[in-house]
Amino acid sequence: MKNKKALVLLNMGGPRTKDELKMFLTNMFNDKNIITVKSSILRKMIAFFITTSRLNEAWKNYEEIGGFSPINKITENLIDKLNDSFDDIYVTQAMRYTPPFSSTAIKQIKEQGIKDVILLPLYPQYSTTTTKSSVEDFYEVAKDEFNIEVIDPFYKNESFNDIILKELVSKIENVNEYNLIFSAHGLPQKIVDAGDVYEKHVNEHVRILSEKLQQKGYNFKSTNLAYQSKVGPLKWLEPSLDDMLKNFKDEKVLIYPIAFIIDNSETDFELSIEYKEIADEIGISDYKVCKCVNDSEDFQATIKELIGK
Repeated sequence: MKNKKALVLLNMGGPRTKDELKMFLTNMFNDKNIITVKSSILRKMIAFFITTSRLNEAWKNYEEIGGFSPINKITENLIDKLNDSFDDIYVTQAMRYTPPFSSTAIKQIKEQGIKDVILLPLYPQYSTTTTKSSVEDFYEVAKDEFNIEVIDPFYKNESFNDIILKELVSKIENVNEYNLIFSAHGLPQKIVDAGDVYEKHVNEHVRILSEKLQQKGYNFKSTNLAYQSKVGPLKWLEPSLDDMLKNFKDEKVLIYPIAFIIDNSETDFELSIEYKEIADEIGISDYKVCKCVNDSEDFQATIKELIGK
């Protein structure tokens, strides 16, 4: 049967090599949604400066997790599984900062002769720095050639939140011995002050998950929200994860990466290696990190629900 629609998964991407890491950083810091200065020349200079100063240090982090971001392989697996299960939808991806870009996805969709496109930003909560940036980028390259539908942020979706709960309780024996920390990617405070709803969505998501846990009788010792990945001198959303961890000396901690759908360097390196070292220094007695929903069967089912299949 001929594909009637295309489903495009949108995400940030991740490097497979040091050259791609340079590309990732350059593209990210040239993004007007990330570096919000008006002048594109100034933005280019800032991007060059940040990329040059951070490249070698950042690459060391990737070397610790095998020399590439896990996001690519997992996303490819998810796409293959979805393509196998649909007979009238063609599934592909458009990454924001590393290949495959929107231009590749659009070429593939045109080759299939498809006019109706569904964009699914793989960011559960909305932010100008993620959702808006990825969607805008696709629209810019698509140049009004398709009928485009964009799926809304899905942090309220029940089946999605059920997957998160399942992961939380499968990771540990007794939930009441653990302090649960939902770790979200940080954002400069000035972006939030300018009207970005990300913090509001994250807070709401934590509240929904906390209520769901209580309803099911899973009573963690405490439930918390913290922000990871701060860079630079600006004020970012608080509390930071490093500060939050200081509250749990001699206690057990379970981390869930609430802002991510697919594991990447922020989960596999930052949370699992970097913050674990901080936790060990503080004297946290057990530190565990959950996996993202990734390419699981449950998440495939959630995607089908989100696009009305």
